[in-house]
Formats: sequence, C-alpha cells, structure tokens
Amino acid sequence: MTDLPALPTGALVRAARRRDGRPQAAVAGLCGISTDYLSQIERGRKKPSGDVLAKLAAELGVAVGTLLGDDDASPAKTEPTVTGGAAVVQALLQRKNASLRPAPVHELRDRVEQAWRVWQTSPTRFTEAEALLPGLIRNAEGTVRALRTGTDAGERREVLRVAADLYGLLRSYCRRIGRLDLSLMVADRALRAAEDADDPLRIAAAQWNLGHVLLSQPGREQEAAVVAVDASRDLANVVDSPAVAAVGGALELVVVVADARGRRPWAARDRLTAAAVPLARRSGESNVLWTVFGPTNVALHALSVEMTAGDAVEGLRMADQIDVSSLPSRERQFTFGLEVARCYDLRRDDAAVLVHLLDLEELAPEDLERGPRRRGVRLLGGAHPLVGRIAFPFPFPDDLIRVQRGSDRRGVHHVGEIPGSVHRHDGRLLLPAGLRDRAAPRTETGYRVQTRWRRSAMPVTCRR
Repeated sequence: MTDLPALPTGALVRAARRRDGRPQAAVAGLCGISTDYLSQIERGRKKPSGDVLAKLAAELGVAVGTLLGDDDASPAKTEPTVTGGAAVVQALLQRKNASLRPAPVHELRDRVEQAWRVWQTSPTRFTEAEALLPGLIRNAEGTVRALRTGTDAGERREVLRVAADLYGLLRSYCRRIGRLDLSLMVADRALRAAEDADDPLRIAAAQWNLGHVLLSQPGREQEAAVVAVDASRDLANVVDSPAVAAVGGALELVVVVADARGRRPWAARDRLTAAAVPLARRSGESNVLWTVFGPTNVALHALSVEMTAGDAVEGLRMADQIDVSSLPSRERQFTFGLEVARCYDLRRDDAAVLVHLLDLEELAPEDLERGPRRRGVRLLGGAHPLVGRIAFPFPFPDDLIRVQRGSDRRGVHHVGEIPGSVHRHDGRLLLPAGLRDRAAPRTETGYRVQTRWRRSAMPVTCRR
C-alpha cells in the first residue's frame, strides 16, 4: 500500500492553529512574528527557521516533529490550562470535604468580609483570593451543615447570611475565570442560603448576582432583565432605607445592561434616568452587600450604554465627567478604563488605546492578564491589527512610538518612548524602565492623536 504524501510544514501549522480556532494575529503575536510572515509560512511561501518552528510548536501544543510531518513524534508536554484556582473549584464541588467542626460565626463573618475587601481592592486579587477561598468554603459549608439542626435559630440565620455573602463573592470569581457553569451554581446557592435566612435584602442581592451570570451568556440578556425586575418588585415590599435603595438600584442597572446589549439603547437611557438616578440620589455612594451602587456607578453605566451603542464621542464626553478614584472597587475602576479604551478603539485611535492599556496594566495586572483569552485579542472586542500588537509581542511598523503628556496651552510636560515593540511575558506588558519619566525631544513629523491620560483633563499628544 502506498503511503500518502506528507503535508508540507505550512499546511500542518495551519491545521494545528485551526484545530483550536485561533486567529493568525494571536498566534503570530505570541511567537514574536508578524501575521504576514505566519500567513506566508502557512501558504508555503516561507520556510520557518528552527527557532520560529520551535515557538510555533510550543504555542500550538504540538511537537516540532509533528509540524515537520513526523507522525511518530511524541506530543509536546504542555502546561494544563489555567482555570483560575483548582483548589477553589475542588472545594466547591467536593462538599463532603467540608469541615465537620463548626467555626465561630463571628469569625466566619470577619473572614468573608476580609475576602471581599481583597477581591474589591487588591491588584493581585485572583492570587490572594485563591489562597483564602478553599478553606473558607469548607469552613462555611461545614458550619452551615452543623447548625442546620441546631436549636439556636439566630445563629443559624447568621451563618446562612455569611454563606450567602461568600457565594456572592464566588459568583464574581467564577465568572471572571470563565467558569460560567460554576458561577451559575454558586449564584443558586447564594439564593437558597438567603431564602433560608429569610433575609429580603440578601435575596435581592442574590438575584442581582444571578442576573450578572445570565448577562455573561450571550442571548440570555432578557432572562437577566426578568430576574432583576422580579427582584425589584419583591424588594418594593421591604421597608424603605438607603440600603434597600442601593440594592434596588443595582438591580435596575442589570436591566439597563440587558437593554443596551439587546440593542435597545433608548430603553437603557430611559431606565437610567427614571429609575437608577433617583435611587442613586437616595442611597448615595454605597457598597451595600458589595454592589458598589451610587451616582458614580450609574454614570459608568451611562458611559457603557453609549459605548455599546457605538457612540464613542458621547461616551468619551461622559468619561471626562466621571471620577472613579473614590470607588471602593478596583474592578469597577478597571471596567471604566476598559470602556474608555473601547471607545477609543471604536474611533480607531490606536495610540490612545495603548495609553489606556498601560494604565489598566498598572491598576489591575491580574485582571488584564486573565481577562483576555489567549486564543485571541478580545480585550477590546476584536482582533484589531494594532490592538494585537499592543496585547502580544508584535513589532510596531515604526521604530518608535512617542507618548507626550501635556496641555494645549502649556506645552509638553512628559514624554515617553517605546522602542521597537511592547513585549508580553506571563500575561504582563513589559516596558523599558522609566517609560513615563524619560525626557525626549519634540518632533514635528508624524501624525497627532489626542487622548486622555488617566482621568486628567490634560490631553496626551502621541506621535509615531
């Protein structure tokens, strides 16, 4: 029997890349080559060097011999996919390992509140949370189980409240690591715990959590809106207070996001004005049950509505009026920066996108690392060519990008240079030391891009 001819290396590279559904720009960037060069390799017009071939094999998870047509080549040893804390997942799924000895309820309350503070404020919140959560899950579930048949009804209700708060944190954590299945599971556990505790405010907060899980799944926006509307209706029967207004406002924002993503921006704007804004005035800036509701969060959602509708100009105008520095949640500050970067991406303002990505990397490096998928540049909602160069190691077309911070009237105050390319290692953007502190001469060549540096009104002039 005649053996079939071996496929050329380029075709094997293309087959391995398509097997995982990965775009050329992402694979090329992670291997430090241009998209055009990878395209020519796959079409057989270029032969990759040994170094490039090794990088491609490592990134595609195959042996070098496989890309050379050797069917007997042993599969490459690749690291398991990072799921964001196997110990957390194990603690959630293996409930039989829950602690058999109940912990003091006040101690559990302090530990859950500390975990929430870490999750909302730490730049390394994933790493720190993954160290805290497994033991906390086992202790909380073991205590709930031990007190379920106890005689102290007050203590039983309090530990159920603690469990509901913990599950709310886990809903956010699981959603951020891409485990929407677990996120839905813990949202349901939070609702059951809140109902068993007969706590109307926590029941509403649990439904707010459930709404966010549904918003994370394309096509389920209206389900999220129904959950939030029903919860708001039930909450209306509770004695009014600033805390009730805060949770009710958070539920209204779920409906706003659902309307915006459902291509009904007019409905989202109307709900913001008619429902969310009055509730924000009554609650003030708050963090009731870690919902971070208040006038600033309402303004952030107004910006998000315009960005989702494609109105970058109006979105950026709103961004100039928002100060997120006092928000208790670093995640919300990160989301604000990301929304602004997306607005600039809608305007194809690549240098401005770069500036804001650098700010995000400084604010929350782990969110920037774990947010985008390694299979493509999804940080800004698409595989835009220059975004690919920003997010992954990819040479810029020019030798230098200059970022100058200053104002129209007072001239340039600050100049930074990015020579060659911006490199990415272990999920982080690495830049030359003193990028924002090194002086450089002004030049009059190239093109100008006006953007904003952080939240300052001072514009940034970027020349390339």
